[in-house]
Amino acid sequence: MKAFKILVLVAIVLAIAVPVGVSAQDKQEVTLWFHSGQGNERDALDAQITAFNEASADYVITPLEVPEGSYNDQVKAAALAGELPCVLDFDGPFVYNYVFAGDLIPLDDYASDDLLADILPSIIDQGMVDGQLWSLGQFDSGLAIWGNKAMLEEAGVRIPEGIEDTWTLDEFNAAMDALAGVIPEDGYVIDFKFTYTGEWYSYAFGPWIRSFGGDTIDKETMDTAEGVLNGPEAVAFGEWFQGLFEKGYATATPVDPDADFIEGRVPLSYVGHWMYVTYKEAMGDNLVLIPQPDFGAGAVTGMGSWNWSITSACPNPDGAWAFIEHLMQPDNMAAMSAAGGAIPARISVLEADERFAEGGDMYIYYQQLAEGVAVPRAATAAYPAIQTGMSDAINAIARGEDVQASLDGAVDTIDTLIESLAQ
Repeated sequence: MKAFKILVLVAIVLAIAVPVGVSAQDKQEVTLWFHSGQGNERDALDAQITAFNEASADYVITPLEVPEGSYNDQVKAAALAGELPCVLDFDGPFVYNYVFAGDLIPLDDYASDDLLADILPSIIDQGMVDGQLWSLGQFDSGLAIWGNKAMLEEAGVRIPEGIEDTWTLDEFNAAMDALAGVIPEDGYVIDFKFTYTGEWYSYAFGPWIRSFGGDTIDKETMDTAEGVLNGPEAVAFGEWFQGLFEKGYATATPVDPDADFIEGRVPLSYVGHWMYVTYKEAMGDNLVLIPQPDFGAGAVTGMGSWNWSITSACPNPDGAWAFIEHLMQPDNMAAMSAAGGAIPARISVLEADERFAEGGDMYIYYQQLAEGVAVPRAATAAYPAIQTGMSDAINAIARGEDVQASLDGAVDTIDTLIESLAQ
């Protein structure tokens, strides 16, 4: 029944989709699905699709925008129904699940050595499964804490300059206490983006659990989350995290989730690179980037992002690759990074972008990625269950529910899928 409902939704979206710059005369159609992400990034992709369709003598891209919150469910339903597009956009950690299900073809015969030599190792690692390359992305991600410089200075809170002097747990807690003294009556201290859904909770809070000494799955065996996601270190994180909500330092019901930070009700915003353009336009030089704190077991941040693959259902894989290769061109990659603030996947493009140079607005993102702070999400076909389990557990903890029981529930969700995949 759930799969049927998802297929109905897909059909509705297909019915209302308006292709961008499509002219199918004398060209082979290449269908494409992409997630409904940030507006600036959608505009950049639309422009790149239009440019490809105008330039290509052989292929025409027919795009479909799919809601991000239910994206993975819709992809899986389409795969079951034999309705996958040629080119598929999806978040990096799902590559293992899609390869396991036979939904993709490898890119090794398409990607040139020259191209791969200019790609960040993290992007290549994200797309590698069993020694083959299955996906490529235009960008990697950045995750840290955006801060209101004026409010931090008013509270007397030290602003770290890089990953070598980031906050400890004690400093983080002291910063929370100090900032609580300078927020307005309708404010709170840190925005955790609890209006987001789905994969956000694993991407954002998995690193903090790891910094406490826990994890989302046993990385040595990949066959259970027992003892790591519900062990004493993860529970310690959960109890500390819950305390931020109990003290009123954080909330799951913000006044205005799109404006609380930029309007000065909140001095800290824990979010990724995709908010940089919006925050910078609103706050200018008052915007500062604070690296991930070290909660005891080392600072840890997320990495990896949305990327592109060719599905096994594609009748025109050469056309699909022609489009992916188009997206990976330096000018297109730079345009996408300018639109959303993401870390360019090509090293040459990254090194030419002053925002990621030392002293630049997003240098800390590059530092975290280049110097081992960034950790990939679990490379397992069970990742969809990690996403679901983490989302349920983190939201339950924020609501004040029992921490141990919430994490035990996440473990049950993950281990149940692992057991089913082994059958």
